[in-house]
Amino acid sequence: MLAARPGSHPMNTTASDIVARIVRLEPMRVASVQAFSEAPERDAWEKLQLWAEAKGLLDLPQEHPVFGFNSPGPGPKGKRYGYEFWIRVGPEVEAGAGVEIKDVPGGLYAVTTCKLLGDPAGSVMEVWKKLWKWAQNSGHPWRKTHELERLHDPRLAAGDLVLDLYLPIES
Repeated sequence: MLAARPGSHPMNTTASDIVARIVRLEPMRVASVQAFSEAPERDAWEKLQLWAEAKGLLDLPQEHPVFGFNSPGPGPKGKRYGYEFWIRVGPEVEAGAGVEIKDVPGGLYAVTTCKLLGDPAGSVMEVWKKLWKWAQNSGHPWRKTHELERLHDPRLAAGDLVLDLYLPIES
């Protein structure tokens, strides 16, 4: 389940020009692709798109949500870094060339929504910083795991993409 469970943490609060909510992400089985380059989001997306479109997974973004994250993140001097995409899949789906199947534990997240480009709250990096500040000010310490970016509809052009930013927090 991707939404907060009834009674889990239905808190919606604003701080630092963002609206944040607490969401419990349930464990899920995902197909994973990764790229390491100067444009790893694009390169990893091309891999995932080719594989997932052939299976019809991108046609049902609520059933097969797509998450991404830096893996590994950019270093201080290098232009190359890694990015990994996950798409939730069922037990019948098998790995393919360059696609790995993983079981991902769930957990609690502070979540806010922004546009990839042209968001009034600032760039995606600025919105991440505001979410981090919100979590610190609301008494929800960061939990050491991947920060996730969930694409509402991954088939849209970059200028129309909307993301949910998932900051892992302790309960």
